[in-house]
Amino acid sequence: MRIAMGLEYDGRNFLGWQTLGRGRTVQDVVEAALARIADQSLKVYCAGRTDSGVHATGQVIHFDTTAAREPRAWVLGANSGLPEDVSALWARAVPDDFHARHSARSRVYRYVILNRSSRPAAFCGKVSWYYPACLDEGRMREAAAALIGEHDFSAFRSSECQARHPVREVKRLEVWRDADLVCIEIEANAFLHHMVRNIAGVLMAIGAGRAESSWSARVLEGRDRTLAGVTAPADGLYLTAVHYPEQYGLPAPAPGRWPY
Repeated sequence: MRIAMGLEYDGRNFLGWQTLGRGRTVQDVVEAALARIADQSLKVYCAGRTDSGVHATGQVIHFDTTAAREPRAWVLGANSGLPEDVSALWARAVPDDFHARHSARSRVYRYVILNRSSRPAAFCGKVSWYYPACLDEGRMREAAAALIGEHDFSAFRSSECQARHPVREVKRLEVWRDADLVCIEIEANAFLHHMVRNIAGVLMAIGAGRAESSWSARVLEGRDRTLAGVTAPADGLYLTAVHYPEQYGLPAPAPGRWPY
């Protein structure tokens, strides 16, 4: 039987999603919790391998098991064994052709910036990027428009990126302000390593007035990572949703702007 499951986690105390053989990873704690329920070792596959410090409110995984459990039992059992910074949200039996990564039509990431002059205290800036200088979200929104569509995103991929090609389709790229929070949300068919954080860095520079709105288009056209400026820190990045064909019957991603 193949099971799909939705996950939420705070990435601050993890070295990322993927098992490394050292340190604490999300995959390690999830597989350990599920193995206790199934009474067998399990291999878990995810929709997006988040980096160290990156959070998720809409991660999707799948695993194969011979253990017969109701969906509610998978969720309750997983949560009884997971640490407090990881939570199972739902579980569904899916056909054998479902794959959390390969079946996804698109993924949605949100980058959250706390933009005010006073430093944060409630969260100490660890669930958003604290930036004290005023940002013009209108300029950021104008610059974001140039990145929508299918493009070669070489200028926004890290030197460690292992993707076979740099072409990705950005279906949606929105920027909005909610009081002191400035949010950048991007939906694409797939992402390159550090692509969202590099886009956030470019849009931040434009919003802060250090570059013209047209700079984002020039960076994209240049296909040169050295021209794209700073990589935004992991603290503010969230995997918020993964979209699949309706045939799999998975729950729709929860609506909302922050943080869910």
